[in-house]
Amino acid sequence: MQAKRRNLERMVEKVPDTDWQVLQNFISHSPWDAQSLTKQMATAANAAIGGDADSCLLLDESGFSKKGQHSVGVSRQYNGRLGKVDHCQVAVFAALCRRKRVTLIDTRLYLPENWTTAKDRCRAAGVPATRQKFQKKAELALEMVQQARENGVVFEWVGGDAFYGDDPTLLRQLDQQGEMFMLDVHQDQRVYLEDPQPYIPKRQGRFGRHPRRYHTDHPAVEVRTWAAEQPQGAWHKIGLRSRTNGDHHAHVLHRLVWLWDGLEAQAHQWHLLVTRTPSSPGKLKYSLSNAPLDTPLPRLVFMQGQRYWIERALEDAKSELGMADYQVRGWTAWHHHMALVLLAQLFCLEIRLKYKTDHPLLSCHDVREVLAFLLPQRQTTVEEVLRQLLFRHQQRADSIKYYLKKQLLNKSD
Repeated sequence: MQAKRRNLERMVEKVPDTDWQVLQNFISHSPWDAQSLTKQMATAANAAIGGDADSCLLLDESGFSKKGQHSVGVSRQYNGRLGKVDHCQVAVFAALCRRKRVTLIDTRLYLPENWTTAKDRCRAAGVPATRQKFQKKAELALEMVQQARENGVVFEWVGGDAFYGDDPTLLRQLDQQGEMFMLDVHQDQRVYLEDPQPYIPKRQGRFGRHPRRYHTDHPAVEVRTWAAEQPQGAWHKIGLRSRTNGDHHAHVLHRLVWLWDGLEAQAHQWHLLVTRTPSSPGKLKYSLSNAPLDTPLPRLVFMQGQRYWIERALEDAKSELGMADYQVRGWTAWHHHMALVLLAQLFCLEIRLKYKTDHPLLSCHDVREVLAFLLPQRQTTVEEVLRQLLFRHQQRADSIKYYLKKQLLNKSD
């Protein structure tokens, strides 16, 4: 639609033969299953860009600024889009990617503990009983990885930013489930430069309990410390993806390191990758991967760089497909809205793949612009403009009456 905001009110003003109440019921109360639709979309996305050696599943979260206390999951929490703590909803997303082609295929709404401990609040927002328990964002991410496999999605590795890479439980669960990963970590991530060889020490003397905790005689080091100690000759120049302003490259450090959480009988030997670009030589990116130990360095760098595309997918979803332009509060309505946004993004992907030979630079924005021109629209007459104006005024008046009535009831209590 050509409306600047893509909520139901603006859609009704642009699309002929639509009714606000019907659309509101479709989003908020209709019993159609968003999860079933999402599963079908995952299958279609897999047919389009899955099953390739370069197919990967990318994880990221996104925040949605919301005021008030009643929108499901809203709380004062970090909003990555704003870069600060604010009243917002936060959701974790999974995207299927193959090189520069990407589409979101799943999402989980994060419920902070001040929601999951308030059962009445959850019930009022329509949160299912099975979801009224606290789950960390990393747990939601792992759930989507497992769901993608159940849906038949075929991908080579899982990617994500440092929020997920810094969760040791997520790394080990992915590894245990046979999932290859390339996850960013923060600069204070500690690693071992040699096998820590965990052991349980012998009991000292004849008395006392036998030791049960593992120990190591080897020190751990922060990845930033290790990177800072490397000579200039240790950096490798590796080509990155092509951009509209030319080809780009990065300088890369690589080493096999060991990760040990102090509880395991054996440490994990994984890849440590450190990259910097000529445009930002002081800004380093650190990543860990459990890829096979003989994986070539250019391949590891390619895997690390693919995380960029879920950021693009979320950007397109918000700027072109109305992901953040919803006016709903309940659990069902939120998931209905997100499922439709994911469906729209899948449609854009399929159109771009269909016309990639004739129009290789076709974007999601281009697809939306063409549809806005081709699809039928309401006639812009004086009568129609006045009708829409009166409808908006009536909605505002009803909203004012509702809140005034609510205030009077609260005072009487």
